[in-house]
Amino acid sequence: QVQLVESGGGLVQGGGSLRLSCTSSGRTLSTYNVGWFRQAPGREREFVAAINWSGSITTYADSVKRRFTISRHNSENTVWLQMSSLKPEDTADYYCAASTVMSTSGVQYHYWGQGTQVTVSP
Repeated sequence: QVQLVESGGGLVQGGGSLRLSCTSSGRTLSTYNVGWFRQAPGREREFVAAINWSGSITTYADSVKRRFTISRHNSENTVWLQMSSLKPEDTADYYCAASTVMSTSGVQYHYWGQGTQVTVSP
């Protein structure tokens, strides 16, 4: 079973940076496509970024392009989300998820972490 754990969230001022990590404590993450999603209070969950199993393909939501970078080393059981130039509207709970397909839709992801909080002050 894939058991995902996120870390790296916290408080940061606008314009600052954070790096989130996603690691599986169960089956290795190296053969799965991985996505990052976020959900802010009172809002629906939205797609942030995704990376295919090998790390050769990435895709981003328009709202985070040029600011966020998703990455992985296939030999490592971790996927990273580097977030820079953070804005207050980036404040949300961030979740990583694993899928057998590359997708921007949460319904395609079968394994989810518990989330990590990101708060960006004005």
